[in-house]
Amino acid sequence: MSVHRFCVKDVDTATPEESAWVAAVRMHDRAVGSLVVVDPQQRPVGIITDRDLVERVMMFDRLPREVELSEVMTPDPVVAKSNASVESAIELMREGGFRRLPLVDDDRQLCGLISLDDVLMLLCEEVSQIGQIIRKKTPEAIVAQGV
Repeated sequence: MSVHRFCVKDVDTATPEESAWVAAVRMHDRAVGSLVVVDPQQRPVGIITDRDLVERVMMFDRLPREVELSEVMTPDPVVAKSNASVESAIELMREGGFRRLPLVDDDRQLCGLISLDDVLMLLCEEVSQIGQIIRKKTPEAIVAQGV
């Protein structure tokens, strides 16, 4: 199954020149925990998370309005092609120790974002559907006995 089928397609982005303050406000307003930092061609050049802002700006008492994202973002994020399998996306996240993976098209332009939460929700839905099938196919007498 391709990650593009269930990824977030309307990805929240920022530019490297934006301030940490602007990024924090955008994350708050959009209720997201990260922004993909893109160049003018919409290619991912970094990623910034709410945790990055705390650990790289606030912790050092830096003024968020004066800190550019290029100074505190994680540069050159690992990306996956939009037609990548769920399994390969999970493997990339596991190997890299991160929860979010930008997806790119053949021109390396941002076209989606998959998160570990998205993967977990997909798995939960699939397990739920399997449970429904099992309930439909299980004889009622067995279900009534609680076996």
